[in-house]
Amino acid sequence: MNRIFLSILLIVLLSACASSSKIINKTSKELLQTEFYDNHFTGMLIIDPSTNDTLLDYDSEKYFIPASNTKIFSLYASLKMLPDSIPAFTYIKENDTTYIQGTGDPTLLHPYFNSDKVLEFLKGQPNLKFKMNNLRDEKLGPGWSWGDYQYYYQVERSALPLYGNVLTMTNSTEPKVQPSIFKDSILAINSRDNREQEKNIFYFDSNRKDTLEVPFRTSEMLSKSILESELGKDIVLSDDFPVGPKSVFYSMPKDTVLKRMMHVSDNFIADQLLILASSTLSDTLSIHKAQKYVLENFLNDLKQEPRWVDGSGLSRYNLISPKSIVHVLHEMYRDIERERLLSFFPAGGASGTLKRWYPGDPEPYVYAKTGSLSNNHCLSGFIKTKSGKTLIFSFMNNHFRKPSSEIKKRMQTILETVRDTY
Repeated sequence: MNRIFLSILLIVLLSACASSSKIINKTSKELLQTEFYDNHFTGMLIIDPSTNDTLLDYDSEKYFIPASNTKIFSLYASLKMLPDSIPAFTYIKENDTTYIQGTGDPTLLHPYFNSDKVLEFLKGQPNLKFKMNNLRDEKLGPGWSWGDYQYYYQVERSALPLYGNVLTMTNSTEPKVQPSIFKDSILAINSRDNREQEKNIFYFDSNRKDTLEVPFRTSEMLSKSILESELGKDIVLSDDFPVGPKSVFYSMPKDTVLKRMMHVSDNFIADQLLILASSTLSDTLSIHKAQKYVLENFLNDLKQEPRWVDGSGLSRYNLISPKSIVHVLHEMYRDIERERLLSFFPAGGASGTLKRWYPGDPEPYVYAKTGSLSNNHCLSGFIKTKSGKTLIFSFMNNHFRKPSSEIKKRMQTILETVRDTY
């Protein structure tokens, strides 16, 4: 009797799911085929990972500029390649000298993270020699906008970042500058620029009340000066590193850094995490090396090989299909405990870049990564339906001329339909 009842229940549930899928497919495609979408490109894929059923497929195999949806690939690479704690640097001790080599760790002296443990270790070494020239990538990524050099979201990459490679200026009763080494390099004038293009000369309106964050030009000598100021001791730069087994000093819990990257869409952290991933392969740091390793060893079954050129998505050279993004999300869904996985993603109406969109009823139903460049907006992640299902989706819009708020409103309509129907 129980077997008959279970069989009938299964048939009913499958029929209901099939009916819901048809409704979602029909209503979504009717909206996507309206005049509003005539002059830009849109692709979407929604799957049910519990059954591997496709609920909606709309041009999901076409390539799109993913913008910060690229960070989903960076998240996956970090989860696959990095240990539970971030490798701050590798080192070897010889006699009374400690040789340090950077790994790309973005957290040292970063205003958001606590790096006391790393600083205390460095202060405790009698003599320090740093090798800082093991990064093989350019400081700015391919396809990045040269005119954005002065804005907080486009920061130079390096083997041993300090303060997130950003100057922070706060105007108050006691003006604050970090790193303090730049306090004499700031001109209190009102300028359309925040910094000279090729020099660390900064401009800050003395009447400004908010905090200004400006990327600084990195160099080995500048890093040396900042570290000497912080440690209160002289250090030596060296091109050589002793031969022998290296020790690794660890800084932050990995998940803390990954959540920061995903929730505020931190471009600097995203690129540095791929540099960090490459440090687990060899002493030579290279984003391309990490990307190649991930694609060949973990994602070799992707049907549309992505053009993946940076970690952040700043580059318009990146090209990824909705189907590829859903594939990567599905891989993480299978491998990672559900609560932990969803914690990496902003929650609709509640946190990060989704705080003002996709509000829950009353609980969040969308956990996803946004991706925005001018005329492009994408959203990929997970939907919790009212029936208790968790679905995986990618929704990509490229080359529109309408306000992005109008794009988001229509996206929200489709996602709410999915939530309420399936």
